[in-house]
Amino acid sequence: MDVMIQSICREAELRHNYINEPVTTIYFGGGTPSLLKTEDLKLLLEKLRAIFIIDTNAELTLEANPDDITTEKLNEWKQAGINRLSIGVQSFFEEDLQWMNRAHNAKQAKMSIEAAGQAGFNNITIDLIYGTPTLTDAKWKQNVEIALALKVPHLSCYALTVEPKTALEKMISAKKMEAVDPERQSHHFELLMQWLTNAGYEHYEISNFAKPGYRSKHNSSYWQGKHYIGLGPSAHSFNGSSRQWNVANNALYIQSIEQSAVPYEIEMLTATQQLNEYIMTSLRTM
Repeated sequence: MDVMIQSICREAELRHNYINEPVTTIYFGGGTPSLLKTEDLKLLLEKLRAIFIIDTNAELTLEANPDDITTEKLNEWKQAGINRLSIGVQSFFEEDLQWMNRAHNAKQAKMSIEAAGQAGFNNITIDLIYGTPTLTDAKWKQNVEIALALKVPHLSCYALTVEPKTALEKMISAKKMEAVDPERQSHHFELLMQWLTNAGYEHYEISNFAKPGYRSKHNSSYWQGKHYIGLGPSAHSFNGSSRQWNVANNALYIQSIEQSAVPYEIEMLTATQQLNEYIMTSLRTM
């Protein structure tokens, strides 16, 4: 972990010219950043502040698993400057979490949100998954109602996707597990839109719902075609005319950075591609 932190800091130094405008959002995600020691988080933020111009009102989000959240950690994250949490709840039901092979339980899912609120985090988003074989309409409604009762201001809700070559796909193929039903998924999505609209949430993007003033600034920037820089293995960057992505392999990434070279692939975008992407991402939003 220490070597990875050093490598990400070094990559930031090597790419100091990539963004020459103020940074309005920082997002720690794409893995399990809640496992980081607070000193490491502070070190990364200090490095970013030293290299880039960070807006004073920047949105600083940390992805966290419910089982990593403690009062001590929450206070430390707040002290480090994190002002938004993205909690991977997925469901408030034990059987759903077991089916999805999650490390946390239903009690931890609720307690993590309550603890975050008590620690002074009022800008919280949670992930919920629908359309799984274990989820009835009644249970899906309860999941949403629990989130509303906990006063979560932002929800990202996704239909379960069975990715190829995963354990889930193999078990479904071997008939050891019930397959995902697209009809059930679309029905759950329609119910969700109805419930959250009635509860005063803006359905501002296909999978995202927010109370007024709580839209994700970070995710919105992707859909609006803004420029961004991604640091670390697999991270993507976009500067308007090209997109690049770092190698996914941790060892290769570290090895390359140690030799002061960022290991990436690049795609140059034509004017037509840029326009098509703008239309495609805009169609995701309201």
